[in-house]
Amino acid sequence: MAFLVAIEQSALGVWIRETPSVFAFPFILFLHTLGLGIVVGVNVAINVWALGFAKRYPIGPLQQLMPVMWIGFAINAVSGVLLLVAYPAKALTNPIFYIKLGLIAAAVVLLTWLGRQVFAGVDPGRVFVPDVRVKAAAAVTLALWAGTIGTGRFLAYTHSVLMATDVLN
Repeated sequence: MAFLVAIEQSALGVWIRETPSVFAFPFILFLHTLGLGIVVGVNVAINVWALGFAKRYPIGPLQQLMPVMWIGFAINAVSGVLLLVAYPAKALTNPIFYIKLGLIAAAVVLLTWLGRQVFAGVDPGRVFVPDVRVKAAAAVTLALWAGTIGTGRFLAYTHSVLMATDVLN
């Protein structure tokens, strides 16, 4: 618990949590949501295409969105760490937080594999027909992102400890 107290009582943790500025907690939460929208939005587009719902559209242009998706992921990672600094005990004592991290890791691994399959040697004139493995990976990836969003929302309501200092007092 001393480690969690040190984080939440750090200057950054106190500023994020207690300053009235909209550039602290509210803005960080906005960035986290924005990053999520970018990451999941690009993922949904790729997965919907891989599942065959957008056959008439070429996959090539979606490949150009991959760097944008990774920028969204970076925004999410940085904002997520800042949110964690504000309330470390809230997240780190909640098993759902670890489920969320596991879902994110699995989704990123699966998306990386899926990207290698779908974008390998993309040729504007070539028609790529997703096989069963690609379609299954796309469906699972969609489910993983849905689970990530769900667990993220549950974190706001399922914590048993908000502040480590409250537990020690």
